[in-house]
Amino acid sequence: MAENLRSRAQLRRAVLSSYFGSVIEYYDFLLYATASAVVFNKVFFSNLDPVLGTIASLGTFTTGYLARPIGGIIFGHFGDLLGRKRMLVITMSMMGIASTLIGVLPTYAQIGVWAPVLLIVLRVLQGVAVGGEWGGAVLMSAEHATSRRGLWASFTNAGAPSGMVVSTLLLTLMGAVTTDAQFLSWGWRVPFLLSVVLLAIGLFIRLKVDETPVFATAERSAGAPLLEVLRRHPKNLLLAIGVGFGAFVAQGTLTTYVLSYAVHAGFTRQTVLNAITVSSIGAVAGIIGYSALSDRVGRRPVVIAGALATAVVGFVLFPLIDSRSAGLLTLAVVLGQSVAHPAMYGPLAALYTELFATRTRYTGASLGYQIAGLGAGIGPVVFAAVAGAGTGVISAVIAACCLVTVLCVLVLRESRDVDLADPAGVVAASA
Repeated sequence: MAENLRSRAQLRRAVLSSYFGSVIEYYDFLLYATASAVVFNKVFFSNLDPVLGTIASLGTFTTGYLARPIGGIIFGHFGDLLGRKRMLVITMSMMGIASTLIGVLPTYAQIGVWAPVLLIVLRVLQGVAVGGEWGGAVLMSAEHATSRRGLWASFTNAGAPSGMVVSTLLLTLMGAVTTDAQFLSWGWRVPFLLSVVLLAIGLFIRLKVDETPVFATAERSAGAPLLEVLRRHPKNLLLAIGVGFGAFVAQGTLTTYVLSYAVHAGFTRQTVLNAITVSSIGAVAGIIGYSALSDRVGRRPVVIAGALATAVVGFVLFPLIDSRSAGLLTLAVVLGQSVAHPAMYGPLAALYTELFATRTRYTGASLGYQIAGLGAGIGPVVFAAVAGAGTGVISAVIAACCLVTVLCVLVLRESRDVDLADPAGVVAASA
């Protein structure tokens, strides 16, 4: 009885730690996304034409996504050999420090070309940190859970829109209490500087969580976990990348590109931020709800339904924004971020853990997820570059990426009932 109570207490701590850690990581990471769309082109690329400045600013946003697989490999390696908890303390610290330093970074007008160079370096550190954070945070919840794994693991994914809510609310607050000149001068920096406070709170929570029982009793890899994944489970890795790619392209569109597109379409920055905030709150509920549903009916039908719905939303998204109606703008992003996208994104936390055995799970899940995540970084830059061809092209690309997700999920067997402690290699073999 006492052991069961302790297990439940550790599960609660693990879920809280994973959720709050994810909130902090994505607060910092997505705060940069918002700032790159509305601020950095004027602060760090002020020497460029406005259109080129926007593309360059979104390009620095993309570098963070390019660095994420590196973080997945590095922290996945040591997480599989030494444990999940240690890596999560390091990744959280890296993210908090990098974001705080962005808050004190000089502008292009002050130090010239060194401003964007340093910005890119710090963005790469952010990407490495997030690349290592997600896999460990998901495993801390999933490997502590004895049932309802989809629900408990989903709190890590719910941290992403939660972080977006916090970051946009703080940017909104700073925009409300400052003039445009003050916001561009120093107002945008305050949310970055607050990262150090969130870091202290997050570390306090995380240090109270035990290592997962699944990892503590598992046989460790005798060699490099990455080589073991590539040698023994390449098909599962490729399918993991394909399953998540469409979700990330849609995510990058809904959280980053839409912000830039809507501002250029004539909406005020605040109007767009309000719409994204509302849709992000809905996304938290959607991610948790759809993931709990996947525990009942399976991961496959929920993710497939979400991918098909997101493809449809991709074709109505831009016409609704082009209406110049604030209500229809809000409806557009709510349909995408709160209704359709969470179904294809939320269950991925549990699904990725079920694709790999314990001895390579941190590496395999992290690498598959973070390579798929390149879609969120590349998408906004590509869409900004091809915007002249019309939004129909963008919508078609989103739909095609969602179709990739559907096809990859169809290849996989249902995985909701697998035993994560099973030492027999891949726990969710492909059909």
